[in-house]
Amino acid sequence: MSIMDRTVGDVLRDWRQRRHFSQLDLAHEAGVSSRHLSFLETGRSRPSREILLRLADHLDVPLRERNVLLLAGGFAPVFPERRLDDPALVLAREAVDLILTGHEPYPALAIDRHWTLMAANRSIPLLLEGVAEHLLQPPVNVMRLCFHPEGIAPRIVNGATLRSHMVVRLHHEIAVSGDPVLQDLLAEISGYPLADEAASSPRPTPEVAVPFVLRSDAGVLRFLSTTTVFGTATDVTLNELAIESFFPADAETRDVLRRLETAG
Repeated sequence: MSIMDRTVGDVLRDWRQRRHFSQLDLAHEAGVSSRHLSFLETGRSRPSREILLRLADHLDVPLRERNVLLLAGGFAPVFPERRLDDPALVLAREAVDLILTGHEPYPALAIDRHWTLMAANRSIPLLLEGVAEHLLQPPVNVMRLCFHPEGIAPRIVNGATLRSHMVVRLHHEIAVSGDPVLQDLLAEISGYPLADEAASSPRPTPEVAVPFVLRSDAGVLRFLSTTTVFGTATDVTLNELAIESFFPADAETRDVLRRLETAG
């Protein structure tokens, strides 16, 4: 069934079930009767825009999908989706650039909901040694860049463990968003062969977080990563933007990156 074929009741029911709410529980949370909610899902009642937004809020529906829900209900979308270089987002773009440049000499990049590269700082090229040129042609997908056999994968020391961790993350993002593009990306990433030294099953690690361990011309580099998002965004683009920042996980990596910055 295409998006255009789905009724507002279909969309609402899908999100309710995805979030593991019964009709009774959701009705109680949103302050409506379970009978009314049932009528909304079966099409016996026509929802107001306000009730759709209230239900979407309690179901934690992503902004993009709230627009879909509104369209299915016969209402105009209320959450704008602008390009990152739109004048209306100039201050947000400045904030992104400030985070990226302020993180140097450590690598950082910005991605959209599909892991498409939106921006990066000057330290990212250090991670891209030996990557096939076709993987660097826009639009660049960071997941593909990382785990494709012609990408960074052959130089990732803990490839099996890292990929296992990122597959779990993709599963979580799919559960939250229901995005079919992410489902296709998950299937693609899961189908890539592992480098010979990473082909064994991932083993438990005593570390506090799964590191990103990479061979480079400057030696073995170890990173921990953090994810930054706009917590109160009402624009779809900003709501879906994430900044991945890599921090040195040992003194050797820190010293190498600082030395490269000085030499550069």
